[in-house]
Amino acid sequence: MNRIELVEKIATTHNVSKAEAARIVETVTSSIVAAVKKGDPVQIVGFGTFKQVARAARTGFNPSVGTKIKIAAQKVPKFVPGAAFKAAVDPKAAKRKADAKPAAKSAAKPAAKPVAKKAAAAPAKKAVAAKKK
Repeated sequence: MNRIELVEKIATTHNVSKAEAARIVETVTSSIVAAVKKGDPVQIVGFGTFKQVARAARTGFNPSVGTKIKIAAQKVPKFVPGAAFKAAVDPKAAKRKADAKPAAKSAAKPAAKPVAKKAAAAPAKKAVAAKKK
């Protein structure tokens, strides 16, 4: 689905003109871009989160020349899909994850064993005097 198809879908679903639907789509996308550009994450519950991520500088490889090149650090946008979105795309994965959670909880660490108490030191014994003959 592209932008035009999205505008048509909004227009027919909500009984608005295509121009109005196009303004809605433009407002939503520009608002998301502006917020992420400032560094603020945009979270749409059930859909996902748009956020800015910093990539560290690294050394790359130019295959046409065969030399190493430096790639500067940069900020890039990232989208992390929400749980409902993932479940809608792949219901089996959501079911596998749900089945795996109870097993993970039952495999918790066993309770710590009580520390054995040290035996109390025996009182010092009195020296027995030798008998005189």
